[in-house]
Amino acid sequence: MKNIFTLIRRPGNLSARGYKFLMNIWPPYWGSGIFVERIAPDFKRLTVVMKMAWYNRNAVGTHFGGSLYAMTDPFFMLMLMGVLGPDYIVWDKSAAIDFIRPGKGRVRAEFFLTDRDIGRIRQETGSGEKFLPTYSVDIVDEDGEVVARVRKTLYVRKKENRTG
Repeated sequence: MKNIFTLIRRPGNLSARGYKFLMNIWPPYWGSGIFVERIAPDFKRLTVVMKMAWYNRNAVGTHFGGSLYAMTDPFFMLMLMGVLGPDYIVWDKSAAIDFIRPGKGRVRAEFFLTDRDIGRIRQETGSGEKFLPTYSVDIVDEDGEVVARVRKTLYVRKKENRTG
């Protein structure tokens, strides 16, 4: 049987339901109050929430910025791994976070990949070249107000076909 870390790194090995379960018991998320609420069966949509608790507050009583970023960190990469499958290399290349307003209460981030996104990646990487798509996700509070905006640039390349 594969260990939990192998399964998490390769979301294509799991159903969305299994992946959600493993991410929700993964210590860095479980211990931070980060919870994967929903994953679409095709891995193109994912929702993450984080409740406010004593262990993820900063010195002024709002959400700690590191926890806000952590709730967005691996998901575009893992979603693409799940959609594209084992024929592609997918890595996080860079990230930036803009803090818009203090985060209080329960916050949410919704990640989306469109068929157009996937088609463009397949087109750009078809000849073996790398592609660096950039995605953005807003973290919103219970009133729908943007707390932070995260931009992620990924590295995507089709693996070389090695035979013989």
